[in-house]
Amino acid sequence: MQDIKQLFPRLRFYILFILALFVIGWGFTPYHSVFLGLILGTSFSLYNLWILARKQNKVGQAITEGKRIRSFGTFTRFAVAILAVMIAVEYPRIFHLTSVILGLMTSYIVIMIDLFIQLIRK
Repeated sequence: MQDIKQLFPRLRFYILFILALFVIGWGFTPYHSVFLGLILGTSFSLYNLWILARKQNKVGQAITEGKRIRSFGTFTRFAVAILAVMIAVEYPRIFHLTSVILGLMTSYIVIMIDLFIQLIRK
């Protein structure tokens, strides 16, 4: 398994590239609410990935020191996802709800695609 310190920057680059594509889509297509929803969801997804990577580093450090850690920040990540959905529900003319939900799943999709790419390379 790869070290999270090598994996997170690569995943962050991929997600930022996808965000750039969504911004281009927002600027050049008539589907503004769909792309704004994808941008919102993907931004929150990137934040959730950062939280997960940070907690993973803390768990690795705690294991080497022989300490225990409470959690992986699941509650925080759920709260961030709920916040993104609440924003989309509050402003339905600006953010498309389904796009926000798809955007929230972006980091997990990127993780799976990266896993397959790394398996093919080896």
